[in-house]
Amino acid sequence: MNKSTIEEIRQRFDKDVERFSNLDTGQLTTIDAKISLELITEAAKRIAPNAEQLLDIGCGAGNYSLKMLSKLPNLECTLVDLSGPMLDRAFERVTEQTNKKVHVVKGDVREVSLKQNRYDIILAGAVLHHLRDDHDWETTFKKIYGLLKPGGCLMISDLITQDTEILSEYTWERYGDYLEELGGKDYRKKVLDYVAKEDSPRSMNYQLDLMKKLGFSKVEILHKNMCFGAFGGIK
Repeated sequence: MNKSTIEEIRQRFDKDVERFSNLDTGQLTTIDAKISLELITEAAKRIAPNAEQLLDIGCGAGNYSLKMLSKLPNLECTLVDLSGPMLDRAFERVTEQTNKKVHVVKGDVREVSLKQNRYDIILAGAVLHHLRDDHDWETTFKKIYGLLKPGGCLMISDLITQDTEILSEYTWERYGDYLEELGGKDYRKKVLDYVAKEDSPRSMNYQLDLMKKLGFSKVEILHKNMCFGAFGGIK
């Protein structure tokens, strides 16, 4: 199957601002979305309690930045997203919660220009699963590593796979059952077809190993529930 292009992904998110502005109803397809959001932001606060600079990759409507600001209210925020309407909403919401500058950068994190060694905290919520081949994963993680200050952290909440094929099949089956309970058989098919078309997730082990390879001094697993996880690393 040909995967969605960046332009197709952008167009889809342009139309979905309202849904992603509401954490209670907008991310029902993500198991433990609220738990993972709490864990990665609380971990970031404890790793970098004196943080000044936040980078939110694939910020969507700003939920991750807002949660981070509820814990560290004096952050200067840089919001990156493909979708202009998402960025507009995120800017509006985040600006209300901080007296520091809020910068918006429209584009693909792989291509936009950002300052090296600048950020204390980088959040990546439900975005990295759009990366494709090994080269794409490695160059993107290398870029993110370069953006962090020494001692800064990258915190990820995302869709993941398992390394063992038979267990991967099992977790997707379980996820399908979860979706069916939410919305029936048609909903199950719709979401899983969309994941197959748009997403290309990797396992938590793959990502943690890649982070160690690129120089992160520590990597941590915060939460894992079937094909979703929250984890990160410290530069």
